[in-house]
Amino acid sequence: MISRFSALLASTLVEPTLAFLLPHSNLTSLVSRHGSLAEKSARYSSSTGATLQSIVDSLRSGSVNQVMIVSGAGVSCSAGIPDFRTPGSGFSRDDLSIRYDNLHKFNLPYPEAIFDVDFYAKDPMPFVTLAKEIWPGVKYKPTLTHCFFSLLNKKGLLQRVYTQNIDGLEAVAGVNPDKLVECHGHFRSASCISCRSVYDAELCKTNMVEKGEAPSCSVCGGIVKPDITFFGEVMPQRFAQLIHDDCASTDLVIVLGTSLMVAPVANIPDWVPNGCTRLLVNRDVVGTFRIDNVNDVILQGDCDEGVRELCRLLGWEDELDMIFYGLK
Repeated sequence: MISRFSALLASTLVEPTLAFLLPHSNLTSLVSRHGSLAEKSARYSSSTGATLQSIVDSLRSGSVNQVMIVSGAGVSCSAGIPDFRTPGSGFSRDDLSIRYDNLHKFNLPYPEAIFDVDFYAKDPMPFVTLAKEIWPGVKYKPTLTHCFFSLLNKKGLLQRVYTQNIDGLEAVAGVNPDKLVECHGHFRSASCISCRSVYDAELCKTNMVEKGEAPSCSVCGGIVKPDITFFGEVMPQRFAQLIHDDCASTDLVIVLGTSLMVAPVANIPDWVPNGCTRLLVNRDVVGTFRIDNVNDVILQGDCDEGVRELCRLLGWEDELDMIFYGLK
């Protein structure tokens, strides 16, 4: 498995992802009014293979206790964070000026320029303006799905969350940072884009959110940004440091709200051991998930609805709601 990872990870340049940075449609539920999510899952699982009930039984018995989460844009849509590139989502070139009137004046050459490190070096203000809107915990709050991750963490069942998003809502929901791999970075630290000197994250937040300006590096005078991965930047080393051992030791992988289109995160479900159960909670069947794969269980529909159904079957629904409604 090492050889499969090394060549890919050594050369990977990634696209940054807030919840809106992957092509992703709104996750409206596709569940039939005549059947629950659990019933739908049963129809999508082999009679001799994994089912939603077998996942529930394994979690209850403790035979599964290393749950890996792979999440994308869909887990944050119900928080009000739009996706990216989907027409009408809020982040096409035209939609930017509609959703955020104060970005119109910047006349961006292309939407992704906001997250282009070379563009940021020349003109940081479009990103600074957007940062005031998207900074974790300032406007957007965790969804029920983020709270499910927190509940797994609380119960000692969470191995790791691999998220493609930069909204930071997993941490806001209470997931221990040690359990997080934010594949495209986060806002909890900051550094200079020129000399890479560390910059105080709270001071960076104050400058961007409250003052509306890009901080300057005290070492070289360069421009500072939060440590989210912009276009053209290499993924955080934490991914490469943890992914091999995590994939080797996980006993359940749950994939939620992602198109599984951007490598290397898209490959994670294929790196888990043979025979490992894989649960997909998503609008579409994506990646290598198949309805006739005995290890795959598929819940087609909304992420929040899917995790609520799972928690209902586990008897965790009240605990899930306590976390969700307990958030300020």
